[in-house]
Amino acid sequence: MITNGFTYIAVLVFLAACLIGAQKVTKSKFFDFVPPIVLLYLIAMLCCTFGVWNTGETKAAYDAVRNPILYAMIFLMLLRCDIRQIMKLGPKMLGGFFCASITIAVAFIVTYAAMAPMLGETAWRGLGSLCGSWMGGSGNLVAVSDMLGATEVELAGASIVDSIDYSVWVMFLLWAINLAPKFNKWVKADTTKLDEVSRRLDAEFAESKKKVIDFPSLMFLLGLGLVASALCTNLGTAIRNAMPELLQIFDVATYRIVLISVLGLVLAMTPIGKIAGSAELSNIMLYMVVALIASRASLMELFEAGMGWWIIAGFIILGIHGVLMLLAAKIFKLDMFTCGVASLANIGGTASAPILAASYSGSLVSVGVLMALLGYVVGTFGGWGVGLAMSLFAR
Repeated sequence: MITNGFTYIAVLVFLAACLIGAQKVTKSKFFDFVPPIVLLYLIAMLCCTFGVWNTGETKAAYDAVRNPILYAMIFLMLLRCDIRQIMKLGPKMLGGFFCASITIAVAFIVTYAAMAPMLGETAWRGLGSLCGSWMGGSGNLVAVSDMLGATEVELAGASIVDSIDYSVWVMFLLWAINLAPKFNKWVKADTTKLDEVSRRLDAEFAESKKKVIDFPSLMFLLGLGLVASALCTNLGTAIRNAMPELLQIFDVATYRIVLISVLGLVLAMTPIGKIAGSAELSNIMLYMVVALIASRASLMELFEAGMGWWIIAGFIILGIHGVLMLLAAKIFKLDMFTCGVASLANIGGTASAPILAASYSGSLVSVGVLMALLGYVVGTFGGWGVGLAMSLFAR
């Protein structure tokens, strides 16, 4: 049994490295269905379940590392999100994205209101975290869980539901591509504007891919991310303590994440946002945080929490979202591409939205990327707000 804190963290990081390396070396299609980050969750939870490390002895190391790495990850993740570039998508595609976000929010609230007795009194915290992921990505999931005070077990459960239900949704949207001509005719959609936006963004996207990741860039971004994390941690605590009693109902993590998010979005519009390497560093930190969280969650506790109901709830949420998106498409004459990529930009993020976009046309990849980046911006606060709304139905 591992009792040393450093050894515990080293093993988790090495486990993540082995899984990512296995995907690259083997190029197995297995990883298309079960991504390394999902396997990392499962293996780390199995290790916790079978007592590979002592959760009491390693708690100090967990507490010392988790939040600083989380806040640095959020900062680096948002450095990629230049709002000025995202606005170039145009009103129709931005409208489609926000239609997807709103319908997801409604679906979560309705589902939890109906299923609260089966899901549990505090399940809204885990579902709120899941909503953060389904509006942005895995980074948003972890950030929202911190703001809502979700336990490691609730967060690990939300992540498993995210993986299972999301995979089915991706397969459905890829299958639905064949229906695009009939769908566009049914909603009377005009794709002329989409083609114009795609051509305009394509050159800019190709230029951005030429950026070279070098040692000075990585070192600067790593240092900046850690310093930003430290400053916002201390400043967030001070601001929360200085707030009137009414505003102290929000956890200190809320103030810290708001600060780090605003700082990341502001610097994304400066030359710092153009430095290559922020995506790679934020992904490294994401895997570290995910491994740490999963390492405190026992599978036995997940089974006791009624995970089957959570998976069912996830499919109900996706079903409601799909029906509402159909109505929105008919009302606003949104084409199949806009609806599908907007949905997957929310639910799948940068990992899958560009893939779906490329399935329509290679020239549309940049549209998928920008939509997914917008998800990073709205995911944290969207999931937090939905979580608070769901808490009103807790029983």
